[in-house]
This record gives sequence, C-alpha cells and structure tokens, in this order.
Amino acid sequence: MKRGTKFLIALVVIAVLLAAVVSVTHNGLSARAQPSALEAAIAAVMRKLAMPFSARDAKNPVTNTPDLQRDARLHFADHCAICHGNEGSGETALGRGMYPKPPDLRSSQTQERSDGEIFWIIENGVRLTGMPAFGGSGQHGNSEDSWKLVHFIRHLPALTAEERIEMEKYNPKGPEDLQEEQDEKDFLRGAPEKPSAKPERHHH
Repeated sequence: MKRGTKFLIALVVIAVLLAAVVSVTHNGLSARAQPSALEAAIAAVMRKLAMPFSARDAKNPVTNTPDLQRDARLHFADHCAICHGNEGSGETALGRGMYPKPPDLRSSQTQERSDGEIFWIIENGVRLTGMPAFGGSGQHGNSEDSWKLVHFIRHLPALTAEERIEMEKYNPKGPEDLQEEQDEKDFLRGAPEKPSAKPERHHH
C-alpha cells in the first residue's frame, strides 16, 4: 500500500472517531439517531477504500431477462424486503430502527454504484451496519443469486404496482399474519367461526 494511501486512511479513521464522539455526545448510543452529514460522507469514503478495485470493475455475468427479474424480485421479497422494503426505500419497521438506516436503493447513491460494487456489498455485507454478508451463507444461495439481485436493484426505480403486490405474497410472515390467513381460508371453506374468548365471571 502506498504511503499516501495509508496517510489518507489514517486521516479518515481520525475523522470517523471524532464524528463518533460528537454523535455519542449528542445522541448517546441510540439507534434512533440520524447520522450527521459528516458521518455519512466519511462512511462513504471508508466503503470506497475498503472495497477491492477488482470488485468495483467486475461485470455482471448473468443475462437480464424477464424470468430472471421475477426470480430476483421474489428472492428480494423473501430475503431483503424485511429491512429494505419491497420498493427499496428502507422505510420498514426494522429499517427505521437501525443505525445507520438502510439506504434508499432507488437513489443515485446506490444506482450510480457499479454492478461490481453492489454485488460485493451483497456478498460481503458492511461492517457496523445492519447489512449482513450473504456470500457463502447457504441460506442465500450462491453468487449467481447476488448477481440477479444486482439486476433487480437496477430495476427498483421502475418497479410497478403489480410487481410490488406480487412481492407482498412472498414477504416473511409472523404468527399473527399466518393465523389471519388461516382464518380467511377457514371462512371461505365455510368452517364455523371460532368462538371468541369471553372474560371470566367472578362471583362475589
């Protein structure tokens, strides 16, 4: 590593520490706080320096097709939307509770990244954020799935209402959602309505 690059990294690290001290002084350790413009700028520089040049220049080896878009869309709905939202805004219950918040994947900040950069982030995650590394996890699949997601992320600014409605069917569901769906199915089949729980009577 060149001496100039080392010096630049040292300056960035010092700036990060100063920004962190200022942030903690004002907001404590609350995840509800919004990173300052300085912190966001420093984080962007750090991500750029931490990413290998070869990763930035990598080309997407997967051909973009309607079938691929659908596969990636449903994969995103099942694995990514819980934090990023189906439309990529990051405005979800989990996303709003993170520090820093998930980026709006439709914004220029993401869309101007190279395919290789987006792929690298999906595969390797981002330290000190809520973004996990999906590469080699077994649950995510393989690197081809990540390249498919890159194509879908490019499509997010043009996501249609029909596509978003389809994605909602594949979003992870909690116990209450599953019970509501089961109740609806029972109702449509003509099953007798379950008796509601009645409060106990106390005799005095």
